[in-house]
Amino acid sequence: MDHDLVEQAQHGDQEAFAILARSHGDRLMAIAQRILRDVGRAEDAVQQTLVIAWRELPALRDPDRFDAWLQRLLVNASYAEARRSRAWNANVRVLPVDGPGGRDESMPVEDRDRLDRGFRRLPPDQRAILVFTYYLGLTPTEIAARLGIPVGTANSRLHYAQRAMRAAIEADERPVAVGGGRSR
Repeated sequence: MDHDLVEQAQHGDQEAFAILARSHGDRLMAIAQRILRDVGRAEDAVQQTLVIAWRELPALRDPDRFDAWLQRLLVNASYAEARRSRAWNANVRVLPVDGPGGRDESMPVEDRDRLDRGFRRLPPDQRAILVFTYYLGLTPTEIAARLGIPVGTANSRLHYAQRAMRAAIEADERPVAVGGGRSR
């Protein structure tokens, strides 16, 4: 069904594009929220993605790759949004659980909190690769195809993101020295 709608939208059918936007919007928003950790910035990234998609859709060569192409546009828009707003927001948001990387309800709350705090410390590009891997359940080969990068680069980015995540969690677990001054 998407194939026909994409072809219609490529020829300027606004209603076909509106149907595509509605059918992909929730998933795009969930991905952007996980990358940006802020609802307002995620909405901006999704909006920018849809504007670019409408403008660039006639150049899409393979309508069957629409979903992957749209996700690549979203990641790029999310990176741009993160650059525009360097102030990191520490708000914790409860996101709907859907997809392969859904919340593991058997995991204790303190473990989920520790993971969330570690995830918030990561830059958006590392969050994105982890979202593609653990939320969307994509392999490095699939990630490479979606982002238009070599498979080795996807593997490398995943490795460094996992390493950064471990370091962020370990840093969060270290005790904090109180009253940093010396006693006399």
